[in-house]
Amino acid sequence: MTAPPAFGPKPPNAVQRRLHAGREALRARWVKGPWSLAAFEFVSFGIKQGWACLFGGAMLGLLLATFLWYPDDAPVSRYDFLVIGAVLIQILMLWTGLETLEEAKVILVFHITGTVMELFKTAHGSWIYPEESLLRIGAVPLFTGFMYAAVGSYLARVWRIFDFRFDRFPPFWVQGLLAAAIYVNFFAHHWLPDVRIMLFAATVMVYGPCLVWFRPDRHHRPMPLVIGFLLVALFIWFAENIGTFARAWAYPGQEDGWHPVSLSKLGSWYLLMIISFVLVAAVHRGGHRDTGGPGHENREASRRE
Repeated sequence: MTAPPAFGPKPPNAVQRRLHAGREALRARWVKGPWSLAAFEFVSFGIKQGWACLFGGAMLGLLLATFLWYPDDAPVSRYDFLVIGAVLIQILMLWTGLETLEEAKVILVFHITGTVMELFKTAHGSWIYPEESLLRIGAVPLFTGFMYAAVGSYLARVWRIFDFRFDRFPPFWVQGLLAAAIYVNFFAHHWLPDVRIMLFAATVMVYGPCLVWFRPDRHHRPMPLVIGFLLVALFIWFAENIGTFARAWAYPGQEDGWHPVSLSKLGSWYLLMIISFVLVAAVHRGGHRDTGGPGHENREASRRE
Protein backbone atom coordinates (compact mmCIF):
# COMPACT_ATOMS: atom_id res chain seq x y z
CA MET A 1 0.00 0.00 0.00
CA THR A 2 1.67 3.18 -1.18
CA ALA A 3 1.01 6.87 -1.50
CA PRO A 4 2.67 9.96 -2.79
CA PRO A 5 3.97 11.95 0.19
CA ALA A 6 1.35 14.04 1.93
CA PHE A 7 1.07 17.81 1.92
CA GLY A 8 3.46 19.55 4.20
CA PRO A 9 4.43 16.98 6.87
CA LYS A 10 4.30 19.60 9.61
CA PRO A 11 3.48 19.15 13.30
CA PRO A 12 -0.22 19.67 14.11
CA ASN A 13 -1.31 23.16 15.07
CA ALA A 14 -3.39 24.03 18.13
CA VAL A 15 -6.71 23.50 16.33
CA GLN A 16 -5.66 20.07 15.07
CA ARG A 17 -4.42 19.04 18.53
CA ARG A 18 -7.71 20.04 20.15
CA LEU A 19 -9.74 18.18 17.53
CA HIS A 20 -7.66 15.04 17.96
CA ALA A 21 -7.90 15.20 21.75
CA GLY A 22 -11.66 15.64 21.54
CA ARG A 23 -12.06 12.66 19.24
CA GLU A 24 -9.91 10.46 21.45
CA ALA A 25 -11.98 11.43 24.51
CA LEU A 26 -15.21 10.54 22.71
CA ARG A 27 -13.68 7.30 21.49
CA ALA A 28 -12.72 6.27 25.02
CA ARG A 29 -16.25 7.04 26.20
CA TRP A 30 -18.31 5.43 23.44
CA VAL A 31 -16.32 2.63 21.80
CA LYS A 32 -16.94 -0.60 23.72
CA GLY A 33 -16.98 -3.24 20.98
CA PRO A 34 -17.02 -3.87 17.22
CA TRP A 35 -20.51 -2.42 16.63
CA SER A 36 -19.86 0.76 18.58
CA LEU A 37 -16.49 1.03 16.81
CA ALA A 38 -18.19 0.79 13.41
CA ALA A 39 -20.70 3.47 14.43
CA PHE A 40 -17.92 5.69 15.78
CA GLU A 41 -15.88 5.35 12.59
CA PHE A 42 -18.96 6.19 10.50
CA VAL A 43 -19.63 9.35 12.51
CA SER A 44 -15.93 10.24 12.49
CA PHE A 45 -15.89 9.78 8.71
CA GLY A 46 -18.80 12.20 8.31
CA ILE A 47 -17.25 14.81 10.60
CA LYS A 48 -13.90 14.61 8.82
CA GLN A 49 -15.62 14.94 5.45
CA GLY A 50 -17.41 18.06 6.69
CA TRP A 51 -14.10 19.41 7.96
CA ALA A 52 -12.49 18.77 4.58
CA CYS A 53 -15.39 20.64 2.90
CA LEU A 54 -14.84 23.73 5.06
CA PHE A 55 -14.04 26.14 2.23
CA GLY A 56 -16.77 24.80 -0.06
CA GLY A 57 -19.31 24.79 2.77
CA ALA A 58 -18.45 28.38 3.63
CA MET A 59 -18.87 29.39 -0.02
CA LEU A 60 -22.26 27.65 -0.29
CA GLY A 61 -23.35 29.32 2.94
CA LEU A 62 -22.28 32.68 1.52
CA LEU A 63 -24.24 32.04 -1.70
CA LEU A 64 -27.41 31.17 0.21
CA ALA A 65 -27.07 33.98 2.75
CA THR A 66 -26.61 36.64 0.07
CA PHE A 67 -29.47 35.19 -1.98
CA LEU A 68 -31.84 35.38 0.98
CA TRP A 69 -30.74 38.56 2.73
CA TYR A 70 -28.41 40.68 0.60
CA PRO A 71 -30.07 44.10 0.11
CA ASP A 72 -30.96 45.11 -3.43
CA ASP A 73 -29.79 48.69 -2.83
CA ALA A 74 -26.37 47.76 -1.41
CA PRO A 75 -23.51 49.91 -2.77
CA VAL A 76 -21.57 46.75 -3.67
CA SER A 77 -23.18 44.22 -6.01
CA ARG A 78 -23.90 40.76 -4.66
CA TYR A 79 -21.39 39.10 -6.98
CA ASP A 80 -18.65 41.55 -5.95
CA PHE A 81 -19.49 40.92 -2.29
CA LEU A 82 -19.04 37.20 -2.95
CA VAL A 83 -15.55 37.88 -4.33
CA ILE A 84 -14.61 39.85 -1.21
CA GLY A 85 -16.07 37.17 1.05
CA ALA A 86 -14.23 34.37 -0.77
CA VAL A 87 -10.89 36.19 -0.50
CA LEU A 88 -11.43 36.73 3.23
CA ILE A 89 -12.30 33.06 3.76
CA GLN A 90 -9.13 32.02 1.92
CA ILE A 91 -6.97 34.40 3.95
CA LEU A 92 -8.56 33.19 7.20
CA MET A 93 -7.90 29.54 6.36
CA LEU A 94 -4.24 30.26 5.62
CA TRP A 95 -3.80 32.45 8.70
CA THR A 96 -5.29 29.82 11.03
CA GLY A 97 -3.28 26.99 9.47
CA LEU A 98 -6.41 25.20 8.26
CA GLU A 99 -4.85 25.29 4.81
CA THR A 100 -1.17 25.00 4.00
CA LEU A 101 0.75 27.13 1.53
CA GLU A 102 1.27 24.05 -0.65
CA GLU A 103 -2.47 23.49 -0.76
CA ALA A 104 -3.08 27.15 -1.55
CA LYS A 105 -0.79 26.87 -4.58
CA VAL A 106 -2.83 23.95 -5.92
CA ILE A 107 -6.05 25.85 -5.26
CA LEU A 108 -4.69 28.79 -7.28
CA VAL A 109 -4.20 26.43 -10.24
CA PHE A 110 -7.83 25.32 -9.85
CA HIS A 111 -8.87 28.96 -9.83
CA ILE A 112 -7.03 29.71 -13.08
CA THR A 113 -8.09 26.57 -14.99
CA GLY A 114 -11.67 27.00 -13.81
CA THR A 115 -11.83 30.65 -14.86
CA VAL A 116 -10.50 29.79 -18.33
CA MET A 117 -13.22 27.16 -18.70
CA GLU A 118 -15.84 29.63 -17.45
CA LEU A 119 -14.84 32.22 -20.07
CA PHE A 120 -15.19 29.66 -22.83
CA LYS A 121 -18.41 28.03 -21.62
CA THR A 122 -20.27 31.28 -20.98
CA ALA A 123 -19.25 32.53 -24.42
CA HIS A 124 -20.92 29.41 -25.87
CA GLY A 125 -24.08 29.76 -23.79
CA SER A 126 -23.54 26.73 -21.55
CA TRP A 127 -24.68 28.80 -18.55
CA ILE A 128 -25.07 32.45 -17.57
CA TYR A 129 -24.50 34.75 -14.61
CA PRO A 130 -27.69 36.80 -14.44
CA GLU A 131 -26.57 39.61 -12.10
CA GLU A 132 -24.40 42.66 -12.70
CA SER A 133 -20.95 43.16 -11.16
CA LEU A 134 -17.74 45.11 -11.54
CA LEU A 135 -15.25 42.40 -10.54
CA ARG A 136 -15.50 40.23 -13.61
CA ILE A 137 -13.69 39.15 -16.76
CA GLY A 138 -16.09 39.39 -19.68
CA ALA A 139 -19.26 37.56 -18.67
CA VAL A 140 -17.60 35.75 -15.76
CA PRO A 141 -17.74 37.19 -12.21
CA LEU A 142 -14.49 36.61 -10.35
CA PHE A 143 -16.17 34.68 -7.54
CA THR A 144 -16.65 31.74 -9.92
CA GLY A 145 -12.97 30.83 -9.75
CA PHE A 146 -13.41 30.29 -6.03
CA MET A 147 -16.11 27.69 -6.69
CA TYR A 148 -13.55 25.62 -8.59
CA ALA A 149 -11.02 26.42 -5.86
CA ALA A 150 -13.48 24.95 -3.35
CA VAL A 151 -13.18 21.60 -5.13
CA GLY A 152 -9.40 21.90 -5.03
CA SER A 153 -9.48 22.83 -1.35
CA TYR A 154 -11.63 19.81 -0.57
CA LEU A 155 -9.36 17.37 -2.39
CA ALA A 156 -6.18 18.80 -0.89
CA ARG A 157 -7.63 18.75 2.63
CA VAL A 158 -9.34 15.36 2.39
CA TRP A 159 -6.07 13.80 1.16
CA ARG A 160 -4.28 15.13 4.24
CA ILE A 161 -7.08 14.66 6.80
CA PHE A 162 -7.74 11.04 5.84
CA ASP A 163 -4.04 10.29 5.25
CA PHE A 164 -4.65 8.72 1.84
CA ARG A 165 -2.62 5.67 0.83
CA PHE A 166 -3.03 3.74 -2.42
CA ASP A 167 -2.71 0.27 -3.87
CA ARG A 168 -1.89 0.06 -7.60
CA PHE A 169 -1.56 3.83 -7.98
CA PRO A 170 -1.47 4.57 -11.76
CA PRO A 171 1.69 6.05 -13.29
CA PHE A 172 1.45 9.81 -13.06
CA TRP A 173 2.20 10.35 -16.75
CA VAL A 174 -0.84 8.20 -17.64
CA GLN A 175 -3.02 10.22 -15.29
CA GLY A 176 -1.67 13.45 -16.75
CA LEU A 177 -2.49 12.41 -20.32
CA LEU A 178 -6.00 11.37 -19.29
CA ALA A 179 -6.62 14.65 -17.45
CA ALA A 180 -5.34 16.65 -20.44
CA ALA A 181 -7.64 14.72 -22.81
CA ILE A 182 -10.62 15.38 -20.53
CA TYR A 183 -9.84 19.09 -20.29
CA VAL A 184 -9.43 19.42 -24.06
CA ASN A 185 -12.72 17.60 -24.66
CA PHE A 186 -14.58 20.09 -22.45
CA PHE A 187 -13.68 22.66 -25.14
CA ALA A 188 -13.36 20.61 -28.32
CA HIS A 189 -16.77 18.92 -28.18
CA HIS A 190 -18.32 22.22 -29.30
CA TRP A 191 -16.78 21.61 -32.76
CA LEU A 192 -15.64 17.99 -32.79
CA PRO A 193 -17.36 14.73 -31.78
CA ASP A 194 -17.82 14.42 -28.02
CA VAL A 195 -15.60 11.55 -26.87
CA ARG A 196 -16.64 11.53 -23.22
CA ILE A 197 -17.88 7.92 -23.45
CA MET A 198 -14.36 6.85 -24.37
CA LEU A 199 -13.01 9.06 -21.60
CA PHE A 200 -15.34 7.38 -19.07
CA ALA A 201 -14.02 4.01 -20.21
CA ALA A 202 -10.44 5.27 -19.97
CA THR A 203 -10.96 6.41 -16.37
CA VAL A 204 -12.14 2.91 -15.45
CA MET A 205 -9.14 1.35 -17.19
CA VAL A 206 -6.68 3.68 -15.47
CA TYR A 207 -8.21 3.89 -11.99
CA GLY A 208 -10.30 0.72 -11.83
CA PRO A 209 -7.55 -1.42 -10.23
CA CYS A 210 -6.64 1.32 -7.71
CA LEU A 211 -7.71 1.20 -4.07
CA VAL A 212 -7.59 4.26 -1.84
CA TRP A 213 -6.98 3.60 1.85
CA PHE A 214 -8.41 6.31 4.09
CA ARG A 215 -8.28 6.70 7.87
CA PRO A 216 -11.60 7.66 9.49
CA ASP A 217 -10.27 6.89 12.98
CA ARG A 218 -7.17 4.85 13.87
CA HIS A 219 -7.19 2.29 11.09
CA HIS A 220 -7.13 2.71 7.31
CA ARG A 221 -10.13 1.36 5.37
CA PRO A 222 -10.13 0.54 1.63
CA MET A 223 -12.39 1.77 -1.14
CA PRO A 224 -12.13 1.55 -4.95
CA LEU A 225 -10.90 4.95 -6.10
CA VAL A 226 -13.47 5.11 -8.92
CA ILE A 227 -16.26 4.79 -6.34
CA GLY A 228 -14.72 7.72 -4.50
CA PHE A 229 -14.77 9.81 -7.68
CA LEU A 230 -18.45 8.98 -8.23
CA LEU A 231 -19.44 9.85 -4.67
CA VAL A 232 -17.63 13.19 -4.74
CA ALA A 233 -19.20 14.00 -8.14
CA LEU A 234 -22.63 13.26 -6.66
CA PHE A 235 -22.08 15.66 -3.77
CA ILE A 236 -20.80 18.35 -6.14
CA TRP A 237 -24.03 17.89 -8.11
CA PHE A 238 -25.99 18.50 -4.90
CA ALA A 239 -23.90 21.60 -4.25
CA GLU A 240 -24.54 22.77 -7.81
CA ASN A 241 -28.26 22.56 -7.16
CA ILE A 242 -27.80 24.79 -4.13
CA GLY A 243 -25.77 27.25 -6.21
CA THR A 244 -28.35 27.48 -8.99
CA PHE A 245 -31.19 27.73 -6.44
CA ALA A 246 -29.33 30.71 -4.96
CA ARG A 247 -29.17 32.26 -8.46
CA ALA A 248 -25.38 32.33 -8.43
CA TRP A 249 -25.60 31.09 -12.02
CA ALA A 250 -28.27 29.58 -14.27
CA TYR A 251 -28.35 26.89 -16.92
CA PRO A 252 -30.51 27.20 -20.05
CA GLY A 253 -34.11 26.78 -18.95
CA GLN A 254 -33.47 28.13 -15.45
CA GLU A 255 -33.66 31.80 -16.41
CA ASP A 256 -37.34 32.15 -15.48
CA GLY A 257 -37.43 29.77 -12.53
CA TRP A 258 -35.32 27.21 -10.72
CA HIS A 259 -35.50 23.49 -11.33
CA PRO A 260 -33.03 20.75 -10.37
CA VAL A 261 -29.87 20.49 -12.43
CA SER A 262 -29.99 17.62 -14.92
CA LEU A 263 -28.46 14.37 -13.73
CA SER A 264 -26.46 14.37 -16.96
CA LYS A 265 -24.19 16.93 -15.27
CA LEU A 266 -22.98 14.13 -13.02
CA GLY A 267 -20.85 12.85 -15.90
CA SER A 268 -19.24 16.25 -16.33
CA TRP A 269 -18.46 16.49 -12.63
CA TYR A 270 -17.06 12.96 -12.60
CA LEU A 271 -14.65 13.89 -15.40
CA LEU A 272 -13.79 17.14 -13.65
CA MET A 273 -12.95 15.07 -10.58
CA ILE A 274 -10.27 13.29 -12.60
CA ILE A 275 -8.66 16.60 -13.56
CA SER A 276 -8.90 17.77 -9.95
CA PHE A 277 -7.38 14.58 -8.59
CA VAL A 278 -4.43 14.76 -10.98
CA LEU A 279 -3.73 18.39 -10.07
CA VAL A 280 -3.66 17.50 -6.37
CA ALA A 281 -1.66 14.32 -7.00
CA ALA A 282 0.95 16.43 -8.81
CA VAL A 283 1.90 17.99 -5.48
CA HIS A 284 2.43 14.51 -4.01
CA ARG A 285 5.00 13.47 -6.60
CA GLY A 286 8.50 12.72 -5.49
CA GLY A 287 8.34 9.15 -4.38
CA HIS A 288 6.15 6.54 -2.75
CA ARG A 289 6.29 5.16 0.75
CA ASP A 290 5.42 1.75 2.13
CA THR A 291 2.83 2.03 4.87
CA GLY A 292 3.19 -1.43 6.27
CA GLY A 293 0.20 -3.22 4.79
CA PRO A 294 -3.55 -2.73 4.80
CA GLY A 295 -4.16 -3.76 8.40
CA HIS A 296 -1.47 -1.64 9.97
CA GLU A 297 -1.95 0.41 13.11
CA ASN A 298 -1.41 4.04 12.22
CA ARG A 299 1.47 5.28 14.26
CA GLU A 300 0.82 8.88 13.24
CA ALA A 301 -2.78 9.12 14.43
CA SER A 302 -2.28 12.52 16.00
CA ARG A 303 -0.07 13.98 13.27
CA ARG A 304 -2.69 14.91 10.68
CA GLU A 305 -6.35 15.76 11.30
